[in-house]
Amino acid sequence: MDARHAKYQRLIDRCQSMPPTPTAVAHPCDGSSLQGAMEAARLGLIAPILVGPLDRIRAAAADSGIDLSGVDMVDAPYSTASAAAAVALVREGKAEALMKGSLHTDELMGAVVKRETGLRTARRVSHCFVMDVPGHEDALIISDAAVNIAPTLEEKVDILQNAIDLAHALGVPEVRAAILSAMETVNPKVPSTVEAAALCKMVDRHQITGAIVDGPLALDNAINLEAAKIKKIESPVAGRANILLVPDLEAGNMLAKSLTFLAGADAAGIVLGARVPIILTSRADSVMSRLASCAIASMVAAARREGGKILG
Repeated sequence: MDARHAKYQRLIDRCQSMPPTPTAVAHPCDGSSLQGAMEAARLGLIAPILVGPLDRIRAAAADSGIDLSGVDMVDAPYSTASAAAAVALVREGKAEALMKGSLHTDELMGAVVKRETGLRTARRVSHCFVMDVPGHEDALIISDAAVNIAPTLEEKVDILQNAIDLAHALGVPEVRAAILSAMETVNPKVPSTVEAAALCKMVDRHQITGAIVDGPLALDNAINLEAAKIKKIESPVAGRANILLVPDLEAGNMLAKSLTFLAGADAAGIVLGARVPIILTSRADSVMSRLASCAIASMVAAARREGGKILG
């Protein structure tokens, strides 16, 4: 394993002492999604239940040389039916995680958020990228770059708490969250700075727990100590953040993709706030990113079993 993937490899290694997490894999009808699930199963990260049109799943396995012997499968005729059936397996207690196959994200999440038959909790559903950035000592959790488009202050409370709980499930010894904006001073003309200040005060009042939080912080002084020193920012978070809460989906998406395509980072994705963790991968993801996503979901599921705060 090369140094570039060392952070992800540590997550995978930590899962070796845990039982595989029963995982409903929704509509794995192409080689990449099927390979990711089966490789995670081979490493003992998940125990997959493949949900979808069985003829297409078997055809994809044959085309990719994947052996499905002994794998549990549930027949569902098309993508939205696959999503509904996978969610039903969770509700029936047969699966402790959900994994996206080759269906569209909105098809899977549509089944997750249905009020009567879905997997809602009191917590807002949000997405986290766990980024393995070459040259950066620790993994970076970025939220939310995939689900909440323009979150309100109220929604950011849940997004931040989900990310903090995830960091604890991953065993981060000291969770330091930076509320990002374009600047590090509160400016009434820039709403994200005002919301950052409010979130920090909510931490002071224990409305958000489990982390040291500071903001607003610009990206440079959130992750680079020298930048923080130059701007004379005195903060236990500045320059040392391991959670980056972005102002909106556009900012988060551009940050994550910039790290991926300009800095050679890998991005493991997971959705939190539902009854179980949801492994949300892209067709463009590397096998290592898919495996890391499965490892993260397994650790979140373990935290839930042990009575932690994770709600998904």
